[in-house]
Amino acid sequence: MLQIGDGVTCLSAVFIVLVLGTRSALWSTVITTSLYFFLVMFRFPQVPMSRARQVLRPGRPTAGAISVIAHRGGAHDAPENTLAAIREASENGATGVELDLDFTADGVPVLMHDETVDRTTNGSGPLSKLRFSEITKLDASAKHRLRDRFHGERVPTLQEAVEECMKRQLTIYFDVKGHPDEAAAALKDMYKRFPVLYNTSIVCSFEPKVIYRMRQADPQVVTALTHRPWSLSRLGDGTPRFSATWKHHWHQVLDVVLDWAHHHVLWHLCGVSAFLMQKNFISP
Repeated sequence: MLQIGDGVTCLSAVFIVLVLGTRSALWSTVITTSLYFFLVMFRFPQVPMSRARQVLRPGRPTAGAISVIAHRGGAHDAPENTLAAIREASENGATGVELDLDFTADGVPVLMHDETVDRTTNGSGPLSKLRFSEITKLDASAKHRLRDRFHGERVPTLQEAVEECMKRQLTIYFDVKGHPDEAAAALKDMYKRFPVLYNTSIVCSFEPKVIYRMRQADPQVVTALTHRPWSLSRLGDGTPRFSATWKHHWHQVLDVVLDWAHHHVLWHLCGVSAFLMQKNFISP
């Protein structure tokens, strides 16, 4: 249950905004109280801090040691989101890997960052339109700088990647781009098959709905919300996401609301154990 002091600032701000907007103390009180009880009734508690720390800081030999997580499996040294990348990351000293989860047209969970297969493979088209039998024929190294060394590397399934990571004792950051229901079901199955994942993996996403669905499916899973300022209105390189001025400004407003919600509502509601920030927004 929420502690009395947990959301005082948040709820007070909501109340003041409602009073200014509705000019009714009664309705402002009713709505603010309803929000409080909604958070109390539908939030998920965090997993024990000791287990969250075990996942976030695995195998720290000294007090000053840090975790080293290979992004997309370590995309510089091997084709991203492949078994080869996982192996290279392990051999290069990583303590964990971040892997992107998505689904084929026939619902098979595979590792893929983009919505299409064009950038990383010798294929073309949306992943959601391609069946798994078609995906297995693609060369995941086709566009990589070391394509000759990794020629023929396949797009792996979620289970293949998990088994490779467990073999190498790597922490896994499952980055889920969308498909909340499908992702929660697929990951729940993985945790059921391989219970060691509860202490060696974390499910993360930019989408709060993904994390909430995951906590619904299995509240024992360690989770994190990923956040990049202005993510709704701008692309990762900072360029505006929309050409229309009104749409850009509208999404900037939504960005402010989302940022506020991360601080005051979403972490309560989802019961996340961490926030993941893009490197560009963290100082040296």
